[in-house]
Amino acid sequence: MGQDARPNWDSPMQFVLACVSYAVGLGNVWRFPYLCQMHGGGGFLIPYLIMLFLEGVPLFYLELAIGQKMSLGSIGAWTAISPYLGGVGLASVVTSLYLCLYYNIINAWSFWYLFHSFQSVLPWAECPINSNRTGPTEECEKATPTQYFFYRETLNIAPSIEENGGIHGGQALCLLLAWVITYLFIVRGVKSTGKVVYFTATFPYAVLLIYLVRGITLHGAINGVKFMFTPNMEHLADPNTWINAATQIFFSLGLGFGSLIAFASYNHYNNNFERQAIVVSLINSGTSIFASIVTFSIYGFKATVNYESCLERTRVLLLNTFNIAEDNINIDNVFEWIEKLNTTYPEQFAKLNNKLEECDLETELSSAVEGAGLAFIVYSEAIKNMPLPQLWSVLYFLMLLMLGMGSMLGNVTAIITPLRDFKVMSHMSSELFNGLVCVFCLLLGLGFTTTSGNYWFTIFNDYGATFSLLFIVLIEVITVSYIYGLKRFEKDIEDMLGHRPNWYWKIMWSITSPLLLIFLFIIYIVKYINGGTPTYQAWNKELGTSVVTEYPVFGQLFIGLLLVSSISCVPLTALYVFCKKRKLGNHEKREHTVSTVSA
Repeated sequence: MGQDARPNWDSPMQFVLACVSYAVGLGNVWRFPYLCQMHGGGGFLIPYLIMLFLEGVPLFYLELAIGQKMSLGSIGAWTAISPYLGGVGLASVVTSLYLCLYYNIINAWSFWYLFHSFQSVLPWAECPINSNRTGPTEECEKATPTQYFFYRETLNIAPSIEENGGIHGGQALCLLLAWVITYLFIVRGVKSTGKVVYFTATFPYAVLLIYLVRGITLHGAINGVKFMFTPNMEHLADPNTWINAATQIFFSLGLGFGSLIAFASYNHYNNNFERQAIVVSLINSGTSIFASIVTFSIYGFKATVNYESCLERTRVLLLNTFNIAEDNINIDNVFEWIEKLNTTYPEQFAKLNNKLEECDLETELSSAVEGAGLAFIVYSEAIKNMPLPQLWSVLYFLMLLMLGMGSMLGNVTAIITPLRDFKVMSHMSSELFNGLVCVFCLLLGLGFTTTSGNYWFTIFNDYGATFSLLFIVLIEVITVSYIYGLKRFEKDIEDMLGHRPNWYWKIMWSITSPLLLIFLFIIYIVKYINGGTPTYQAWNKELGTSVVTEYPVFGQLFIGLLLVSSISCVPLTALYVFCKKRKLGNHEKREHTVSTVSA
């Protein structure tokens, strides 16, 4: 397999850090805390950890074993197992390409926020003045300063996906910078990536630790941490809790993209990938829990500030309506005064019903937000209320950049490595080939910097990978267990590690993981069919909020194309190989007939 000619990691530590840098990404910071919020706080950890050992670790182990054994990227590795399965690797490359196109726009947003953090007043801390200089901008006044900065200043978002404007110049430059840095990180392949991961894998932990110390000392942070660790066991009876735990494990570890196979292909043949699979999987899940403590401390602070602001507004309303000494009412006894005034002056109090707000800390803590809404709106709102907000803003967006760029290393490697295994590409220098891939992705990614770009980003994020990854990994585990053969796979592992995998791995590969993946695959299809017309959140500047909107026909067709394009690689490649072999067989048969007649 050309193992001697293939470059290797300088040490096993580089490989582990590369896997950690790839697997530990933005999902650990902005999706896992959201799922905890949605599914009973600490109670979500129970199905999450169970799914980690039922599907996460076994499938992670399987992909590392394939990459290390074959010393090839995803296309070459699956073709070596069976020529008919080359489409599995090709599907991984197509899915990774989709991910690369939209993932780096998140890094562009992080650069945008980072550059805007070096100001005496953070630009998302207050509303800009309108053109008449008579007050705040109307759109910002109806929304919040953080929402206005994200939707208007950062995205300059269109009212819908059907209305498109030009490219946002600032975002385009930030995207260019993100791709330049990605190129510098991978310019010499594994040799340059191996050096970069020492920083991209460790820096986020340093920032998370600093944020943890700062977060738990914030006013009200304990309310958020209590909310996280107070389990609501009723959610364990909800099938969605278990489904979300399984899918979070699956996507958090980056299975099916081909990145793990590509990384493992640069290992020495006898590297102990079994131990590394367990270590990286545990680090990834541990990071999710660690990041959640940080996030919930920030949640607690933000929720407490909002709750106390609500109480203060209620206090002022009561003081202005009733003849009460100002010192008598404070935020601690507002509810007592409401009850007292309602009893004493029922008619006068009834007039306030439309003006009184419902102040509830539990509701504030339960308002779950994920994705960009959490990373760029909720966190920004919390940061602006901290002392020295510029410092915390710089640290936070640097951390997001390191998480995002670290994942991009794996995403781009998943494209470059299998393509470089082809003889046509192998004659091209690494610098040139890697550069061409980055330029190609940059040019296609510019579409996400247009005014409707965020809606296309949402389509890619929701439909570009989920369905195809479930299909790819299901084919992978069935192929290894039942086509390549579990006994043959065991011998390969024994050849590399010196011992065969124990009963746990074999049961997971042959029974548990395939059944789980089939179940998730069916659930996804049923949800998609029963979900009706796909919808997205369109920004309404008149209301200052997002509104649910149905995708137009062209959007629905594009979603269908995304879902089919990657998985169709598997049957189409198998059909191509079959036809090629049949044609070759007929040609050989004709040659044999001609030679017999001549004789």
